[in-house]
Amino acid sequence: VQLLESGGGLVQAGDSLRLSCSVSGRMPKMGWFRQIPGKAREFVAHINWDGDRTAYADSVKGRFTISRDRAENTVYLQMNSLKPEDTAVYYCAASWAWPGGEYDYWGQGTQVTVSS
Repeated sequence: VQLLESGGGLVQAGDSLRLSCSVSGRMPKMGWFRQIPGKAREFVAHINWDGDRTAYADSVKGRFTISRDRAENTVYLQMNSLKPEDTAVYYCAASWAWPGGEYDYWGQGTQVTVSS
């Protein structure tokens, strides 16, 4: 299973950005995580295969939306009202388990930088 993220970049506070993750397999759970240098990787959101069950970190709830296009095998993270504290490397991850369990595969990451 291979994951490939895209869509990162440099934006200003209040702007929007959409991340994409193409996945080569039919994975029951797809998630987004982020990491700031020197800090642990943190959960952002996840979604099930059908796309009707999602969960979000409190820090992004109401601003970020995770979705998936099963036909295209792609997962998206729509990020609105971005804040400087959202600056991080964002990783896409895939798991054979739903809803719990570890993630089995990780993408290479895409940088998101939000300037104030």
